[in-house]
Amino acid sequence: MNSELFLACFLLYVVGVIGFGWWLSRRRQTGEEFLLGGRAVPLFLTLGTTIATMVGTGSSMGAVGKAYTHGWAGALYGIGGAAGILIAAWLFAPVRKYRFVTMAEEISSYVGANRSVANLVAVFTYLSSVGWLGAHILGGGKYLVYVTGIDPLLAKSLIACGFSIYAVIGGYRAVIWTDTLQAIVLFAGFTLTAWFSLQFAGGWEGLSKAQQSLSSTASPVPILSLFSIAIVIAVGVLGTPSFRQRIYSGDSTTAVRKAFAISGLLYLAFSLLPAIIGLTACNTNPELSDPDQAFPWMATQLLPVAIGIIVLIAGLSATMSSASSDAVSGVTTVIRDLHQLAFKRLPPPEKVVRCSRVSLTATTLLALGMALISDQIISYIASMISFFITGMCVAGILGRTWDRYNAPGAVASLIGASATAGAFQLNAFLSPDNNWNDIWGNPVIPSLVVATLLGVVVSLLTPDDPCSHEEAVARLAKEREGMENPAD
Repeated sequence: MNSELFLACFLLYVVGVIGFGWWLSRRRQTGEEFLLGGRAVPLFLTLGTTIATMVGTGSSMGAVGKAYTHGWAGALYGIGGAAGILIAAWLFAPVRKYRFVTMAEEISSYVGANRSVANLVAVFTYLSSVGWLGAHILGGGKYLVYVTGIDPLLAKSLIACGFSIYAVIGGYRAVIWTDTLQAIVLFAGFTLTAWFSLQFAGGWEGLSKAQQSLSSTASPVPILSLFSIAIVIAVGVLGTPSFRQRIYSGDSTTAVRKAFAISGLLYLAFSLLPAIIGLTACNTNPELSDPDQAFPWMATQLLPVAIGIIVLIAGLSATMSSASSDAVSGVTTVIRDLHQLAFKRLPPPEKVVRCSRVSLTATTLLALGMALISDQIISYIASMISFFITGMCVAGILGRTWDRYNAPGAVASLIGASATAGAFQLNAFLSPDNNWNDIWGNPVIPSLVVATLLGVVVSLLTPDDPCSHEEAVARLAKEREGMENPAD
């Protein structure tokens, strides 16, 4: 494939997306509209933005790379994501009625609107959003480097600029509309690639032979390690702020629940596509030095040029759509939670949009810096989820389902999950020959267990919170009244 031709097509695509974002943002926006779309996002846009956010960097490069090395295990990413979004539809969609803005508000509402819990969750939320952004920039940059041969710094910078400009211009409304359009592009691209892959592999029989060949030559992977892949992605969906933002911004609980349920079923079907592509790439070219490049290799080497360009742009659409959602989610946390933590007040309504744009730019630059020091997508995502998101997932589930859960228990869950993930990192550094990850795959299962046990035990050993959930919700609503007033 001609690298200059593809780069020109990609830049035209980015310009088109940015222009669309500008067109959507022509009228003056309030802070609530910029950050949450006015809480009136209809079902079809919630569905479009949710599925586009789910089909991100891990589902394209990460899952295809996993299939390249371990066959049908590449489908575990999709299976875990589908399980996570279906659980979220059942368990968390009803919290839409409380008009929360961030996960810090939601989780603190379960424990008496405790300020320490809100601050800790806010910090974790922001760091996880930056972590996801870094993963998307990393994945998209690797695409561009492989296809065009440009400098990695330039490639990652182009990806960061691509999604951040239209998000800065148009806010959440631009993000959800561009996500929905990109969801169509990426589904078409992945479906085309999987169809061509089946032809190259000789149909399902050829894929079966490829799996048998891979099983006979690849090193066996512990079942627990494979199971951890699905668990870590499910936890990622249940604890990632951008998915909660879909709930808070929907126009009704029913619309959110339907959108999440349909997204889960579509994503479950989608989970087969990366596995097909990865298996075919392994069967066709077993000498790839980097499994994460299996998807762009297929697009550049085996597909007709026009279709290859569409497919590669679809992969980059997956990266950009997920990235823009995580960027806006992180900025919402800055405006609602971290601003209050730093200045003891919320920003005045007339400054919310301006502050959001500045924060979004700074957040993207921070994520770009993180992406420059990492190279492996799946390990990056798994480490980040275990460290920042697992505790929030446990705190959200226990808070939603157990009335006795309290603020000390929530702090114990959050810190316990992070400490467990940190212990895994320390073990890998100090004892590479006795690496716990060789058994567990990643720290997510031990982190879940420790966070749950600590949350339950500490809650039982400490007094109840001083106010009920209803009182906490009312306190939080009064606190954010000023920020929600229309701008002058």
